[in-house]
Amino acid sequence: MLTGNAGDALTPVLNRIDENLADSLMRVFELVRIPSISTDPAYAGKCREAAEWLVAELEDIGFQASVRDTPGHPMVVAHHDGPSANAPHVLFYGHYDVQPVDPIELWETDPFEPSVKDAPDGSKIITGRGTADDKGQLMTFVEACRAFKEVNGELPCRITILFEGEEESGSPSLIPFLQANAEELKADFALICDTAMWDSETPAISTSLRGLVGEEITVQAASRDLHSGFYGGAAANPIHILAKILADLHDDNGAVTVPHFYDGVEETPADILRQWEGLGRTADSFLKDIGLSIPSGEKDRSVLELTWARPTAEVNGITGGYTGDGFKTVIPARASAKVSFRLVGKQDPEAIRANFRDFVKARIPADCSVTFEEHGGSPGIQLPFDSPVLQKTRTALSDEWPNPALMIGMGGSIPVAGDFQSLLGMDSVLVGFGLADDRLHSPNEKYALKSFHKGQRSWARILAALAAR
Repeated sequence: MLTGNAGDALTPVLNRIDENLADSLMRVFELVRIPSISTDPAYAGKCREAAEWLVAELEDIGFQASVRDTPGHPMVVAHHDGPSANAPHVLFYGHYDVQPVDPIELWETDPFEPSVKDAPDGSKIITGRGTADDKGQLMTFVEACRAFKEVNGELPCRITILFEGEEESGSPSLIPFLQANAEELKADFALICDTAMWDSETPAISTSLRGLVGEEITVQAASRDLHSGFYGGAAANPIHILAKILADLHDDNGAVTVPHFYDGVEETPADILRQWEGLGRTADSFLKDIGLSIPSGEKDRSVLELTWARPTAEVNGITGGYTGDGFKTVIPARASAKVSFRLVGKQDPEAIRANFRDFVKARIPADCSVTFEEHGGSPGIQLPFDSPVLQKTRTALSDEWPNPALMIGMGGSIPVAGDFQSLLGMDSVLVGFGLADDRLHSPNEKYALKSFHKGQRSWARILAALAAR
């Protein structure tokens, strides 16, 4: 455990990371060359190969590591003791599976033959599928551990590692695996490296994630499609009913009108809001690239507050009636819509779902009916802004990068963070070194060499800071 002048003890580790950069780059190249596409059964063998490669690397630096079979692709689990039994215990999570590469013709180079190239701005980038999502990211942590072992012969914390092989295909095996292995995997807190920086000079800690509730509703009116001349004006039109329901979801100020929707939503602290305001992201700067300028959510909220810290109700798709070429004067028998809610704070996904269904049912005419199809649900995540772990991580990142680390929110969801909280009772600290233009899930994915290098140094600083008393 680091005591005394932790900075002096850390310097040799940081120097070793610098010395190892070329070798660490070759190692991440080896991992990227394995086409571990989890969504395609044809690549099941390659997913296992990637898992076995990671086990071998972790064993090489002293972890007790193993491939754990699941009904789908295997997990990698590894453990390493700390310098003492009471050293902090962290669980590090990443995923070794990657997205498909289609359309392959849009790639400038072979997606599974990584290389270092010059970016248009003169910086160096690592190219290839999985470089940013998530192989390059997870290897920053592995390489930080390697440097500690080479310099000190030990790690500053007790470390458990969980690498998943199905993140890009919905994680069907994750929850059963966590439930079956809860005692083995539980730690003081989790570290997740599947996020991004604010910009290339400014690291970020994601302190909140929005949860998600998905619902598909189908309104049934007549027993069959009807001729609008014969029945028009007399027969209920499910598209009209559905449109009214969807329009009723928001009031004139942009607030969601489902009863009790805002139960569990807390206001963001004023000092955090001031920090966000200082980032200079306005509604115009955020929306202009998509041809918009006026935010549509709650009035008197900044665009960052709307996307990071406020819940939403969105209509993701509508179907009903005749939608083919030409024109057909029909009153459809049914109409459907897909609706999703992004959740924050302590909003209860199941309560939101139940209240939404009651909201819809109350608007269905007596001679019509409605059915619902559930499409998943997960709560939002909010770390305490005054968490000591958060503050230590922020200081460590600020010591490494040119600009101080920001505490930001994320508009999307990372379900594993919620799973760690609900199943293992652990909060997660989300730190990643990706950039907005890394082309995740798209052709020509890349990861900045600077992110790969300073990401390793950042994790070394974080581990040292967490271990210090």
